[in-house]
Amino acid sequence: MERPIPDNTPNRDVYGQMLKRFESIFRIAALLILMACGHPAAVSPPPTPERPHRQLPPLEYSIQVGAFRQSENASRFAESLKRRGLDAYYVADKDGLFKVRFGDFDSKDQARLEGKKLVYSGIIEDYYIVHPGGSKRYAGSILRGNIVRTAQEYIGLPYRWGGTSPDSSFDCSGLTMTVYRINGLNLPRSSVQQYHTGRPISRSRLQRGDLVFFATAGGKKVSHVGIYAGNGKFIHAPRSGGKIGFEFLSNSYFSGRYVGARSYLEKR
Repeated sequence: MERPIPDNTPNRDVYGQMLKRFESIFRIAALLILMACGHPAAVSPPPTPERPHRQLPPLEYSIQVGAFRQSENASRFAESLKRRGLDAYYVADKDGLFKVRFGDFDSKDQARLEGKKLVYSGIIEDYYIVHPGGSKRYAGSILRGNIVRTAQEYIGLPYRWGGTSPDSSFDCSGLTMTVYRINGLNLPRSSVQQYHTGRPISRSRLQRGDLVFFATAGGKKVSHVGIYAGNGKFIHAPRSGGKIGFEFLSNSYFSGRYVGARSYLEKR
């Protein structure tokens, strides 16, 4: 007589209980998903990234012409070149003479080719190719110091940007543009363009070489600019046609018309 084979199949009641348990878990999970979709949890917005610092493009090769003992003569020559469509400006050279520069060429060969064309057309007689700022790209405190020292070379001069009227706001922005270009940085021409370039900084965090802006023509529109020299002072070209010199930010006239500051250099 055969022995009965044991039945190992689970009891049907056990299967039923397990099935009900899974159904309950599934219903709860589905309910949680629906609740989450209908009422999403509050998520904090990501922090606003700091506005990227728009660095000034480097000024490469320029054409230099003329050598004048008087700044007025250099200014008149620069004005004559501007009437011919050249973005000319004059610089105070280390030899005590005033030179006129224009152009921003990617290579020395490009600058030389343009110079030859201008000589052939009779616009200039002779020229030199210069590389503003030299082959080195200084950064930090060195470049800041160079900018302030360059600006100091203009102190006492009756600066007139390209021979324009003393009432023009290009007096002040022409000085800042020239100083920056001498140091190899292609700063825009007008004070408004300069204000909208670079990194905004608070007055308490000013460093040498930064630019400070003022609304001297009424309202809040930028119309004047100077180069911060440290210790609460800045160098600027007065719009009245006066001589370039130092002024204090604490001066009641400028303090009441202060708009803001911009930095175009690396953070220290």
